[in-house]
Amino acid sequence: MAGKPTIDDIARLAGVSKTTVSRILNHKPDVDPATRKRVLQIVEEQGYVPSITASGLAGGRSLLLGVLVPSFTWPNIPDLMRGIAGVVEQTPYEMVLYSINEANTEQNRSAVINRIFATQLTAGLLAVFPGREASEPITKLYNKGFPVVVIDDQVVQTTPWVGADNTAGAYLAVRHLINLGHRRIAHIQGPEEYLVSQDRYHGYLQALTGAGITPDPALVLRGDFLPPSGRECANILFEMPPEQRPTAIFAATDQMAYGVLTAAEAHNLHVPQDIAVVGFDDDEPSAHIHPPLTTVRQPSFEMGQCGMELLLSLVKAARDRELDEPGVTQIQSPPVRILLPTSLTVRVSCGSNSSIPLSSSE
Repeated sequence: MAGKPTIDDIARLAGVSKTTVSRILNHKPDVDPATRKRVLQIVEEQGYVPSITASGLAGGRSLLLGVLVPSFTWPNIPDLMRGIAGVVEQTPYEMVLYSINEANTEQNRSAVINRIFATQLTAGLLAVFPGREASEPITKLYNKGFPVVVIDDQVVQTTPWVGADNTAGAYLAVRHLINLGHRRIAHIQGPEEYLVSQDRYHGYLQALTGAGITPDPALVLRGDFLPPSGRECANILFEMPPEQRPTAIFAATDQMAYGVLTAAEAHNLHVPQDIAVVGFDDDEPSAHIHPPLTTVRQPSFEMGQCGMELLLSLVKAARDRELDEPGVTQIQSPPVRILLPTSLTVRVSCGSNSSIPLSSSE
C-alpha cells in the first residue's frame, strides 16, 4: 500500500465498516471474535498507527494532556519532566509540550494559552512556572471549567497548585548555620516580585529571630537568581570592614551561590574556613563543584508526579460531571493546593560535611 494507511484502508481490506474498525481499536465489546482477529491482523500487516487525537475526538474526549514549560535550560526542568512523564506513561494519555520563555511578550504568552483552550486539542493543562504574565489567562481557563494545574508559580494562584515549602526550606538552611555558630548571616534574595523570593526571605528572618538574632538590613542584598548577581552581591559583602562582614551567606538559589564561590576565590577567602555558603534548589552541579555546596533540595521530581496526578483527577472529575450534568462546566469546589516538603542537603561549603536528617516536614 502506497503511503501511510488510514482507518478507511483498514476497513476496506477487512471488508467491514470504519465504525467496526474503530470499535476494535478502542477495545469495545460486542465484536465478532473472528472479525476482531482479522482486523487486528490487517492492522499489524499494514503498520497502521491510530491517531491519538482522532481516536479521542471520535469518542468525545481527547487523549492528550498539555504541559506548558518555560525554557528547557532551567536546571530543575529535567527532574520535573521525569516525574510528569512517569505518571503519564501509566495512562492511555500522551503529552503535548508547549513552551513559553522569558523573551515572549505578555501578549504572546496569553495567545499561547488561549490557543490551547480554543483548539480543544488537550483534555487538561499542567503549567510549570508559567510566570506572572500567564497567570491571568490560566486562571480564566480554570474558571471556564478547563482542568488546569499550576506547578510552583511565582504569584499567589487561585487554581489547583503544587509547590515546595520554600519558607521552611530557608528556615532549615539558616538554622543549620546558626547551629554551627554563625551569627552574622547574609542573605542574597531573588527578585522582589517573585513569591519564591519572598518566601525564602521570610524563612531566613524566622530562623534569625527564632534564635534571638536581630536581622541586619545591611546583610540582605538582592540578586536575580543567576550567578553574576550572586558574585556582585558577594563582592559588596566581602568589601565590608572585617567586623561588619558576614561569616556565612545564604543565597536564594544555587546559581547565585555559585557566584558567591567565585567572588570568594577572587577575594582569597576560603570556603568554608573564611565564609560558609548555602544555596537553595540542589541543582545537579552542586554536589560536584569545589567545595560541594550545602543546599536546600526542592522535590522537583515529586512535584512533577504530584502535579500530573492532580491534573488527571481533575480531568476525570470534569468528564464525570459532564456525564451527570451535560453542559455544566463551572468548577465549584475550592482549588486544591499541595505544599511538598523541602530538605537540607549538608555538604562541605557550610563547614560540616556530615549529612543530617533535616526536613521541612519535621
